Amino acid sequence: MRAVSKKAGKNKKAEGNVIALNRKAGFDFFIEERLEAGMVLEGWEVKSLREKRVNLTESHVLVRRGEAWLIGCTITPLSTASTHIRPDPTRTRKLLLHRREISRLIGAVDRDGYTVVPLKLYWKKGRAKIEIGLAKGKKKQDKRADKKEQDWQRQRERLLKHKVS
Repeated sequence: MRAVSKKAGKNKKAEGNVIALNRKAGFDFFIEERLEAGMVLEGWEVKSLREKRVNLTESHVLVRRGEAWLIGCTITPLSTASTHIRPDPTRTRKLLLHRREISRLIGAVDRDGYTVVPLKLYWKKGRAKIEIGLAKGKKKQDKRADKKEQDWQRQRERLLKHKVS
């Protein structure tokens, strides 16, 4: 019987709460800083999030007039949505951050080459949270180097697996 640390159990629980990941962000950007933000959502959006009907790949965060906004995130409405509302799947959603976090993002985005991208959408204590990252764009050669490293890691795992067997 092996001992399992408390930390490992928490990570497993957090993985089950993930609604959507933006894997493309890790390929296109160097993520320098990560922040957690709340979201202002409507009722139909929460129901759709519970069904994991969301796409973060083409979305980005815009910081304007002291507020952060999530733009381009698609939350597909359920077919059972109410008839008296007109759900807009790509509406702009406000992000809830502290003033000092917003001012730090504004300062970083004003510098050349920085942007804010959504990384992960998940549940925390029954509330939808989004992890955003302060990121710098990768050049083409950086992406090639990352791909080469991934291929080498995959090949190394195969070699080690065959050696052990």
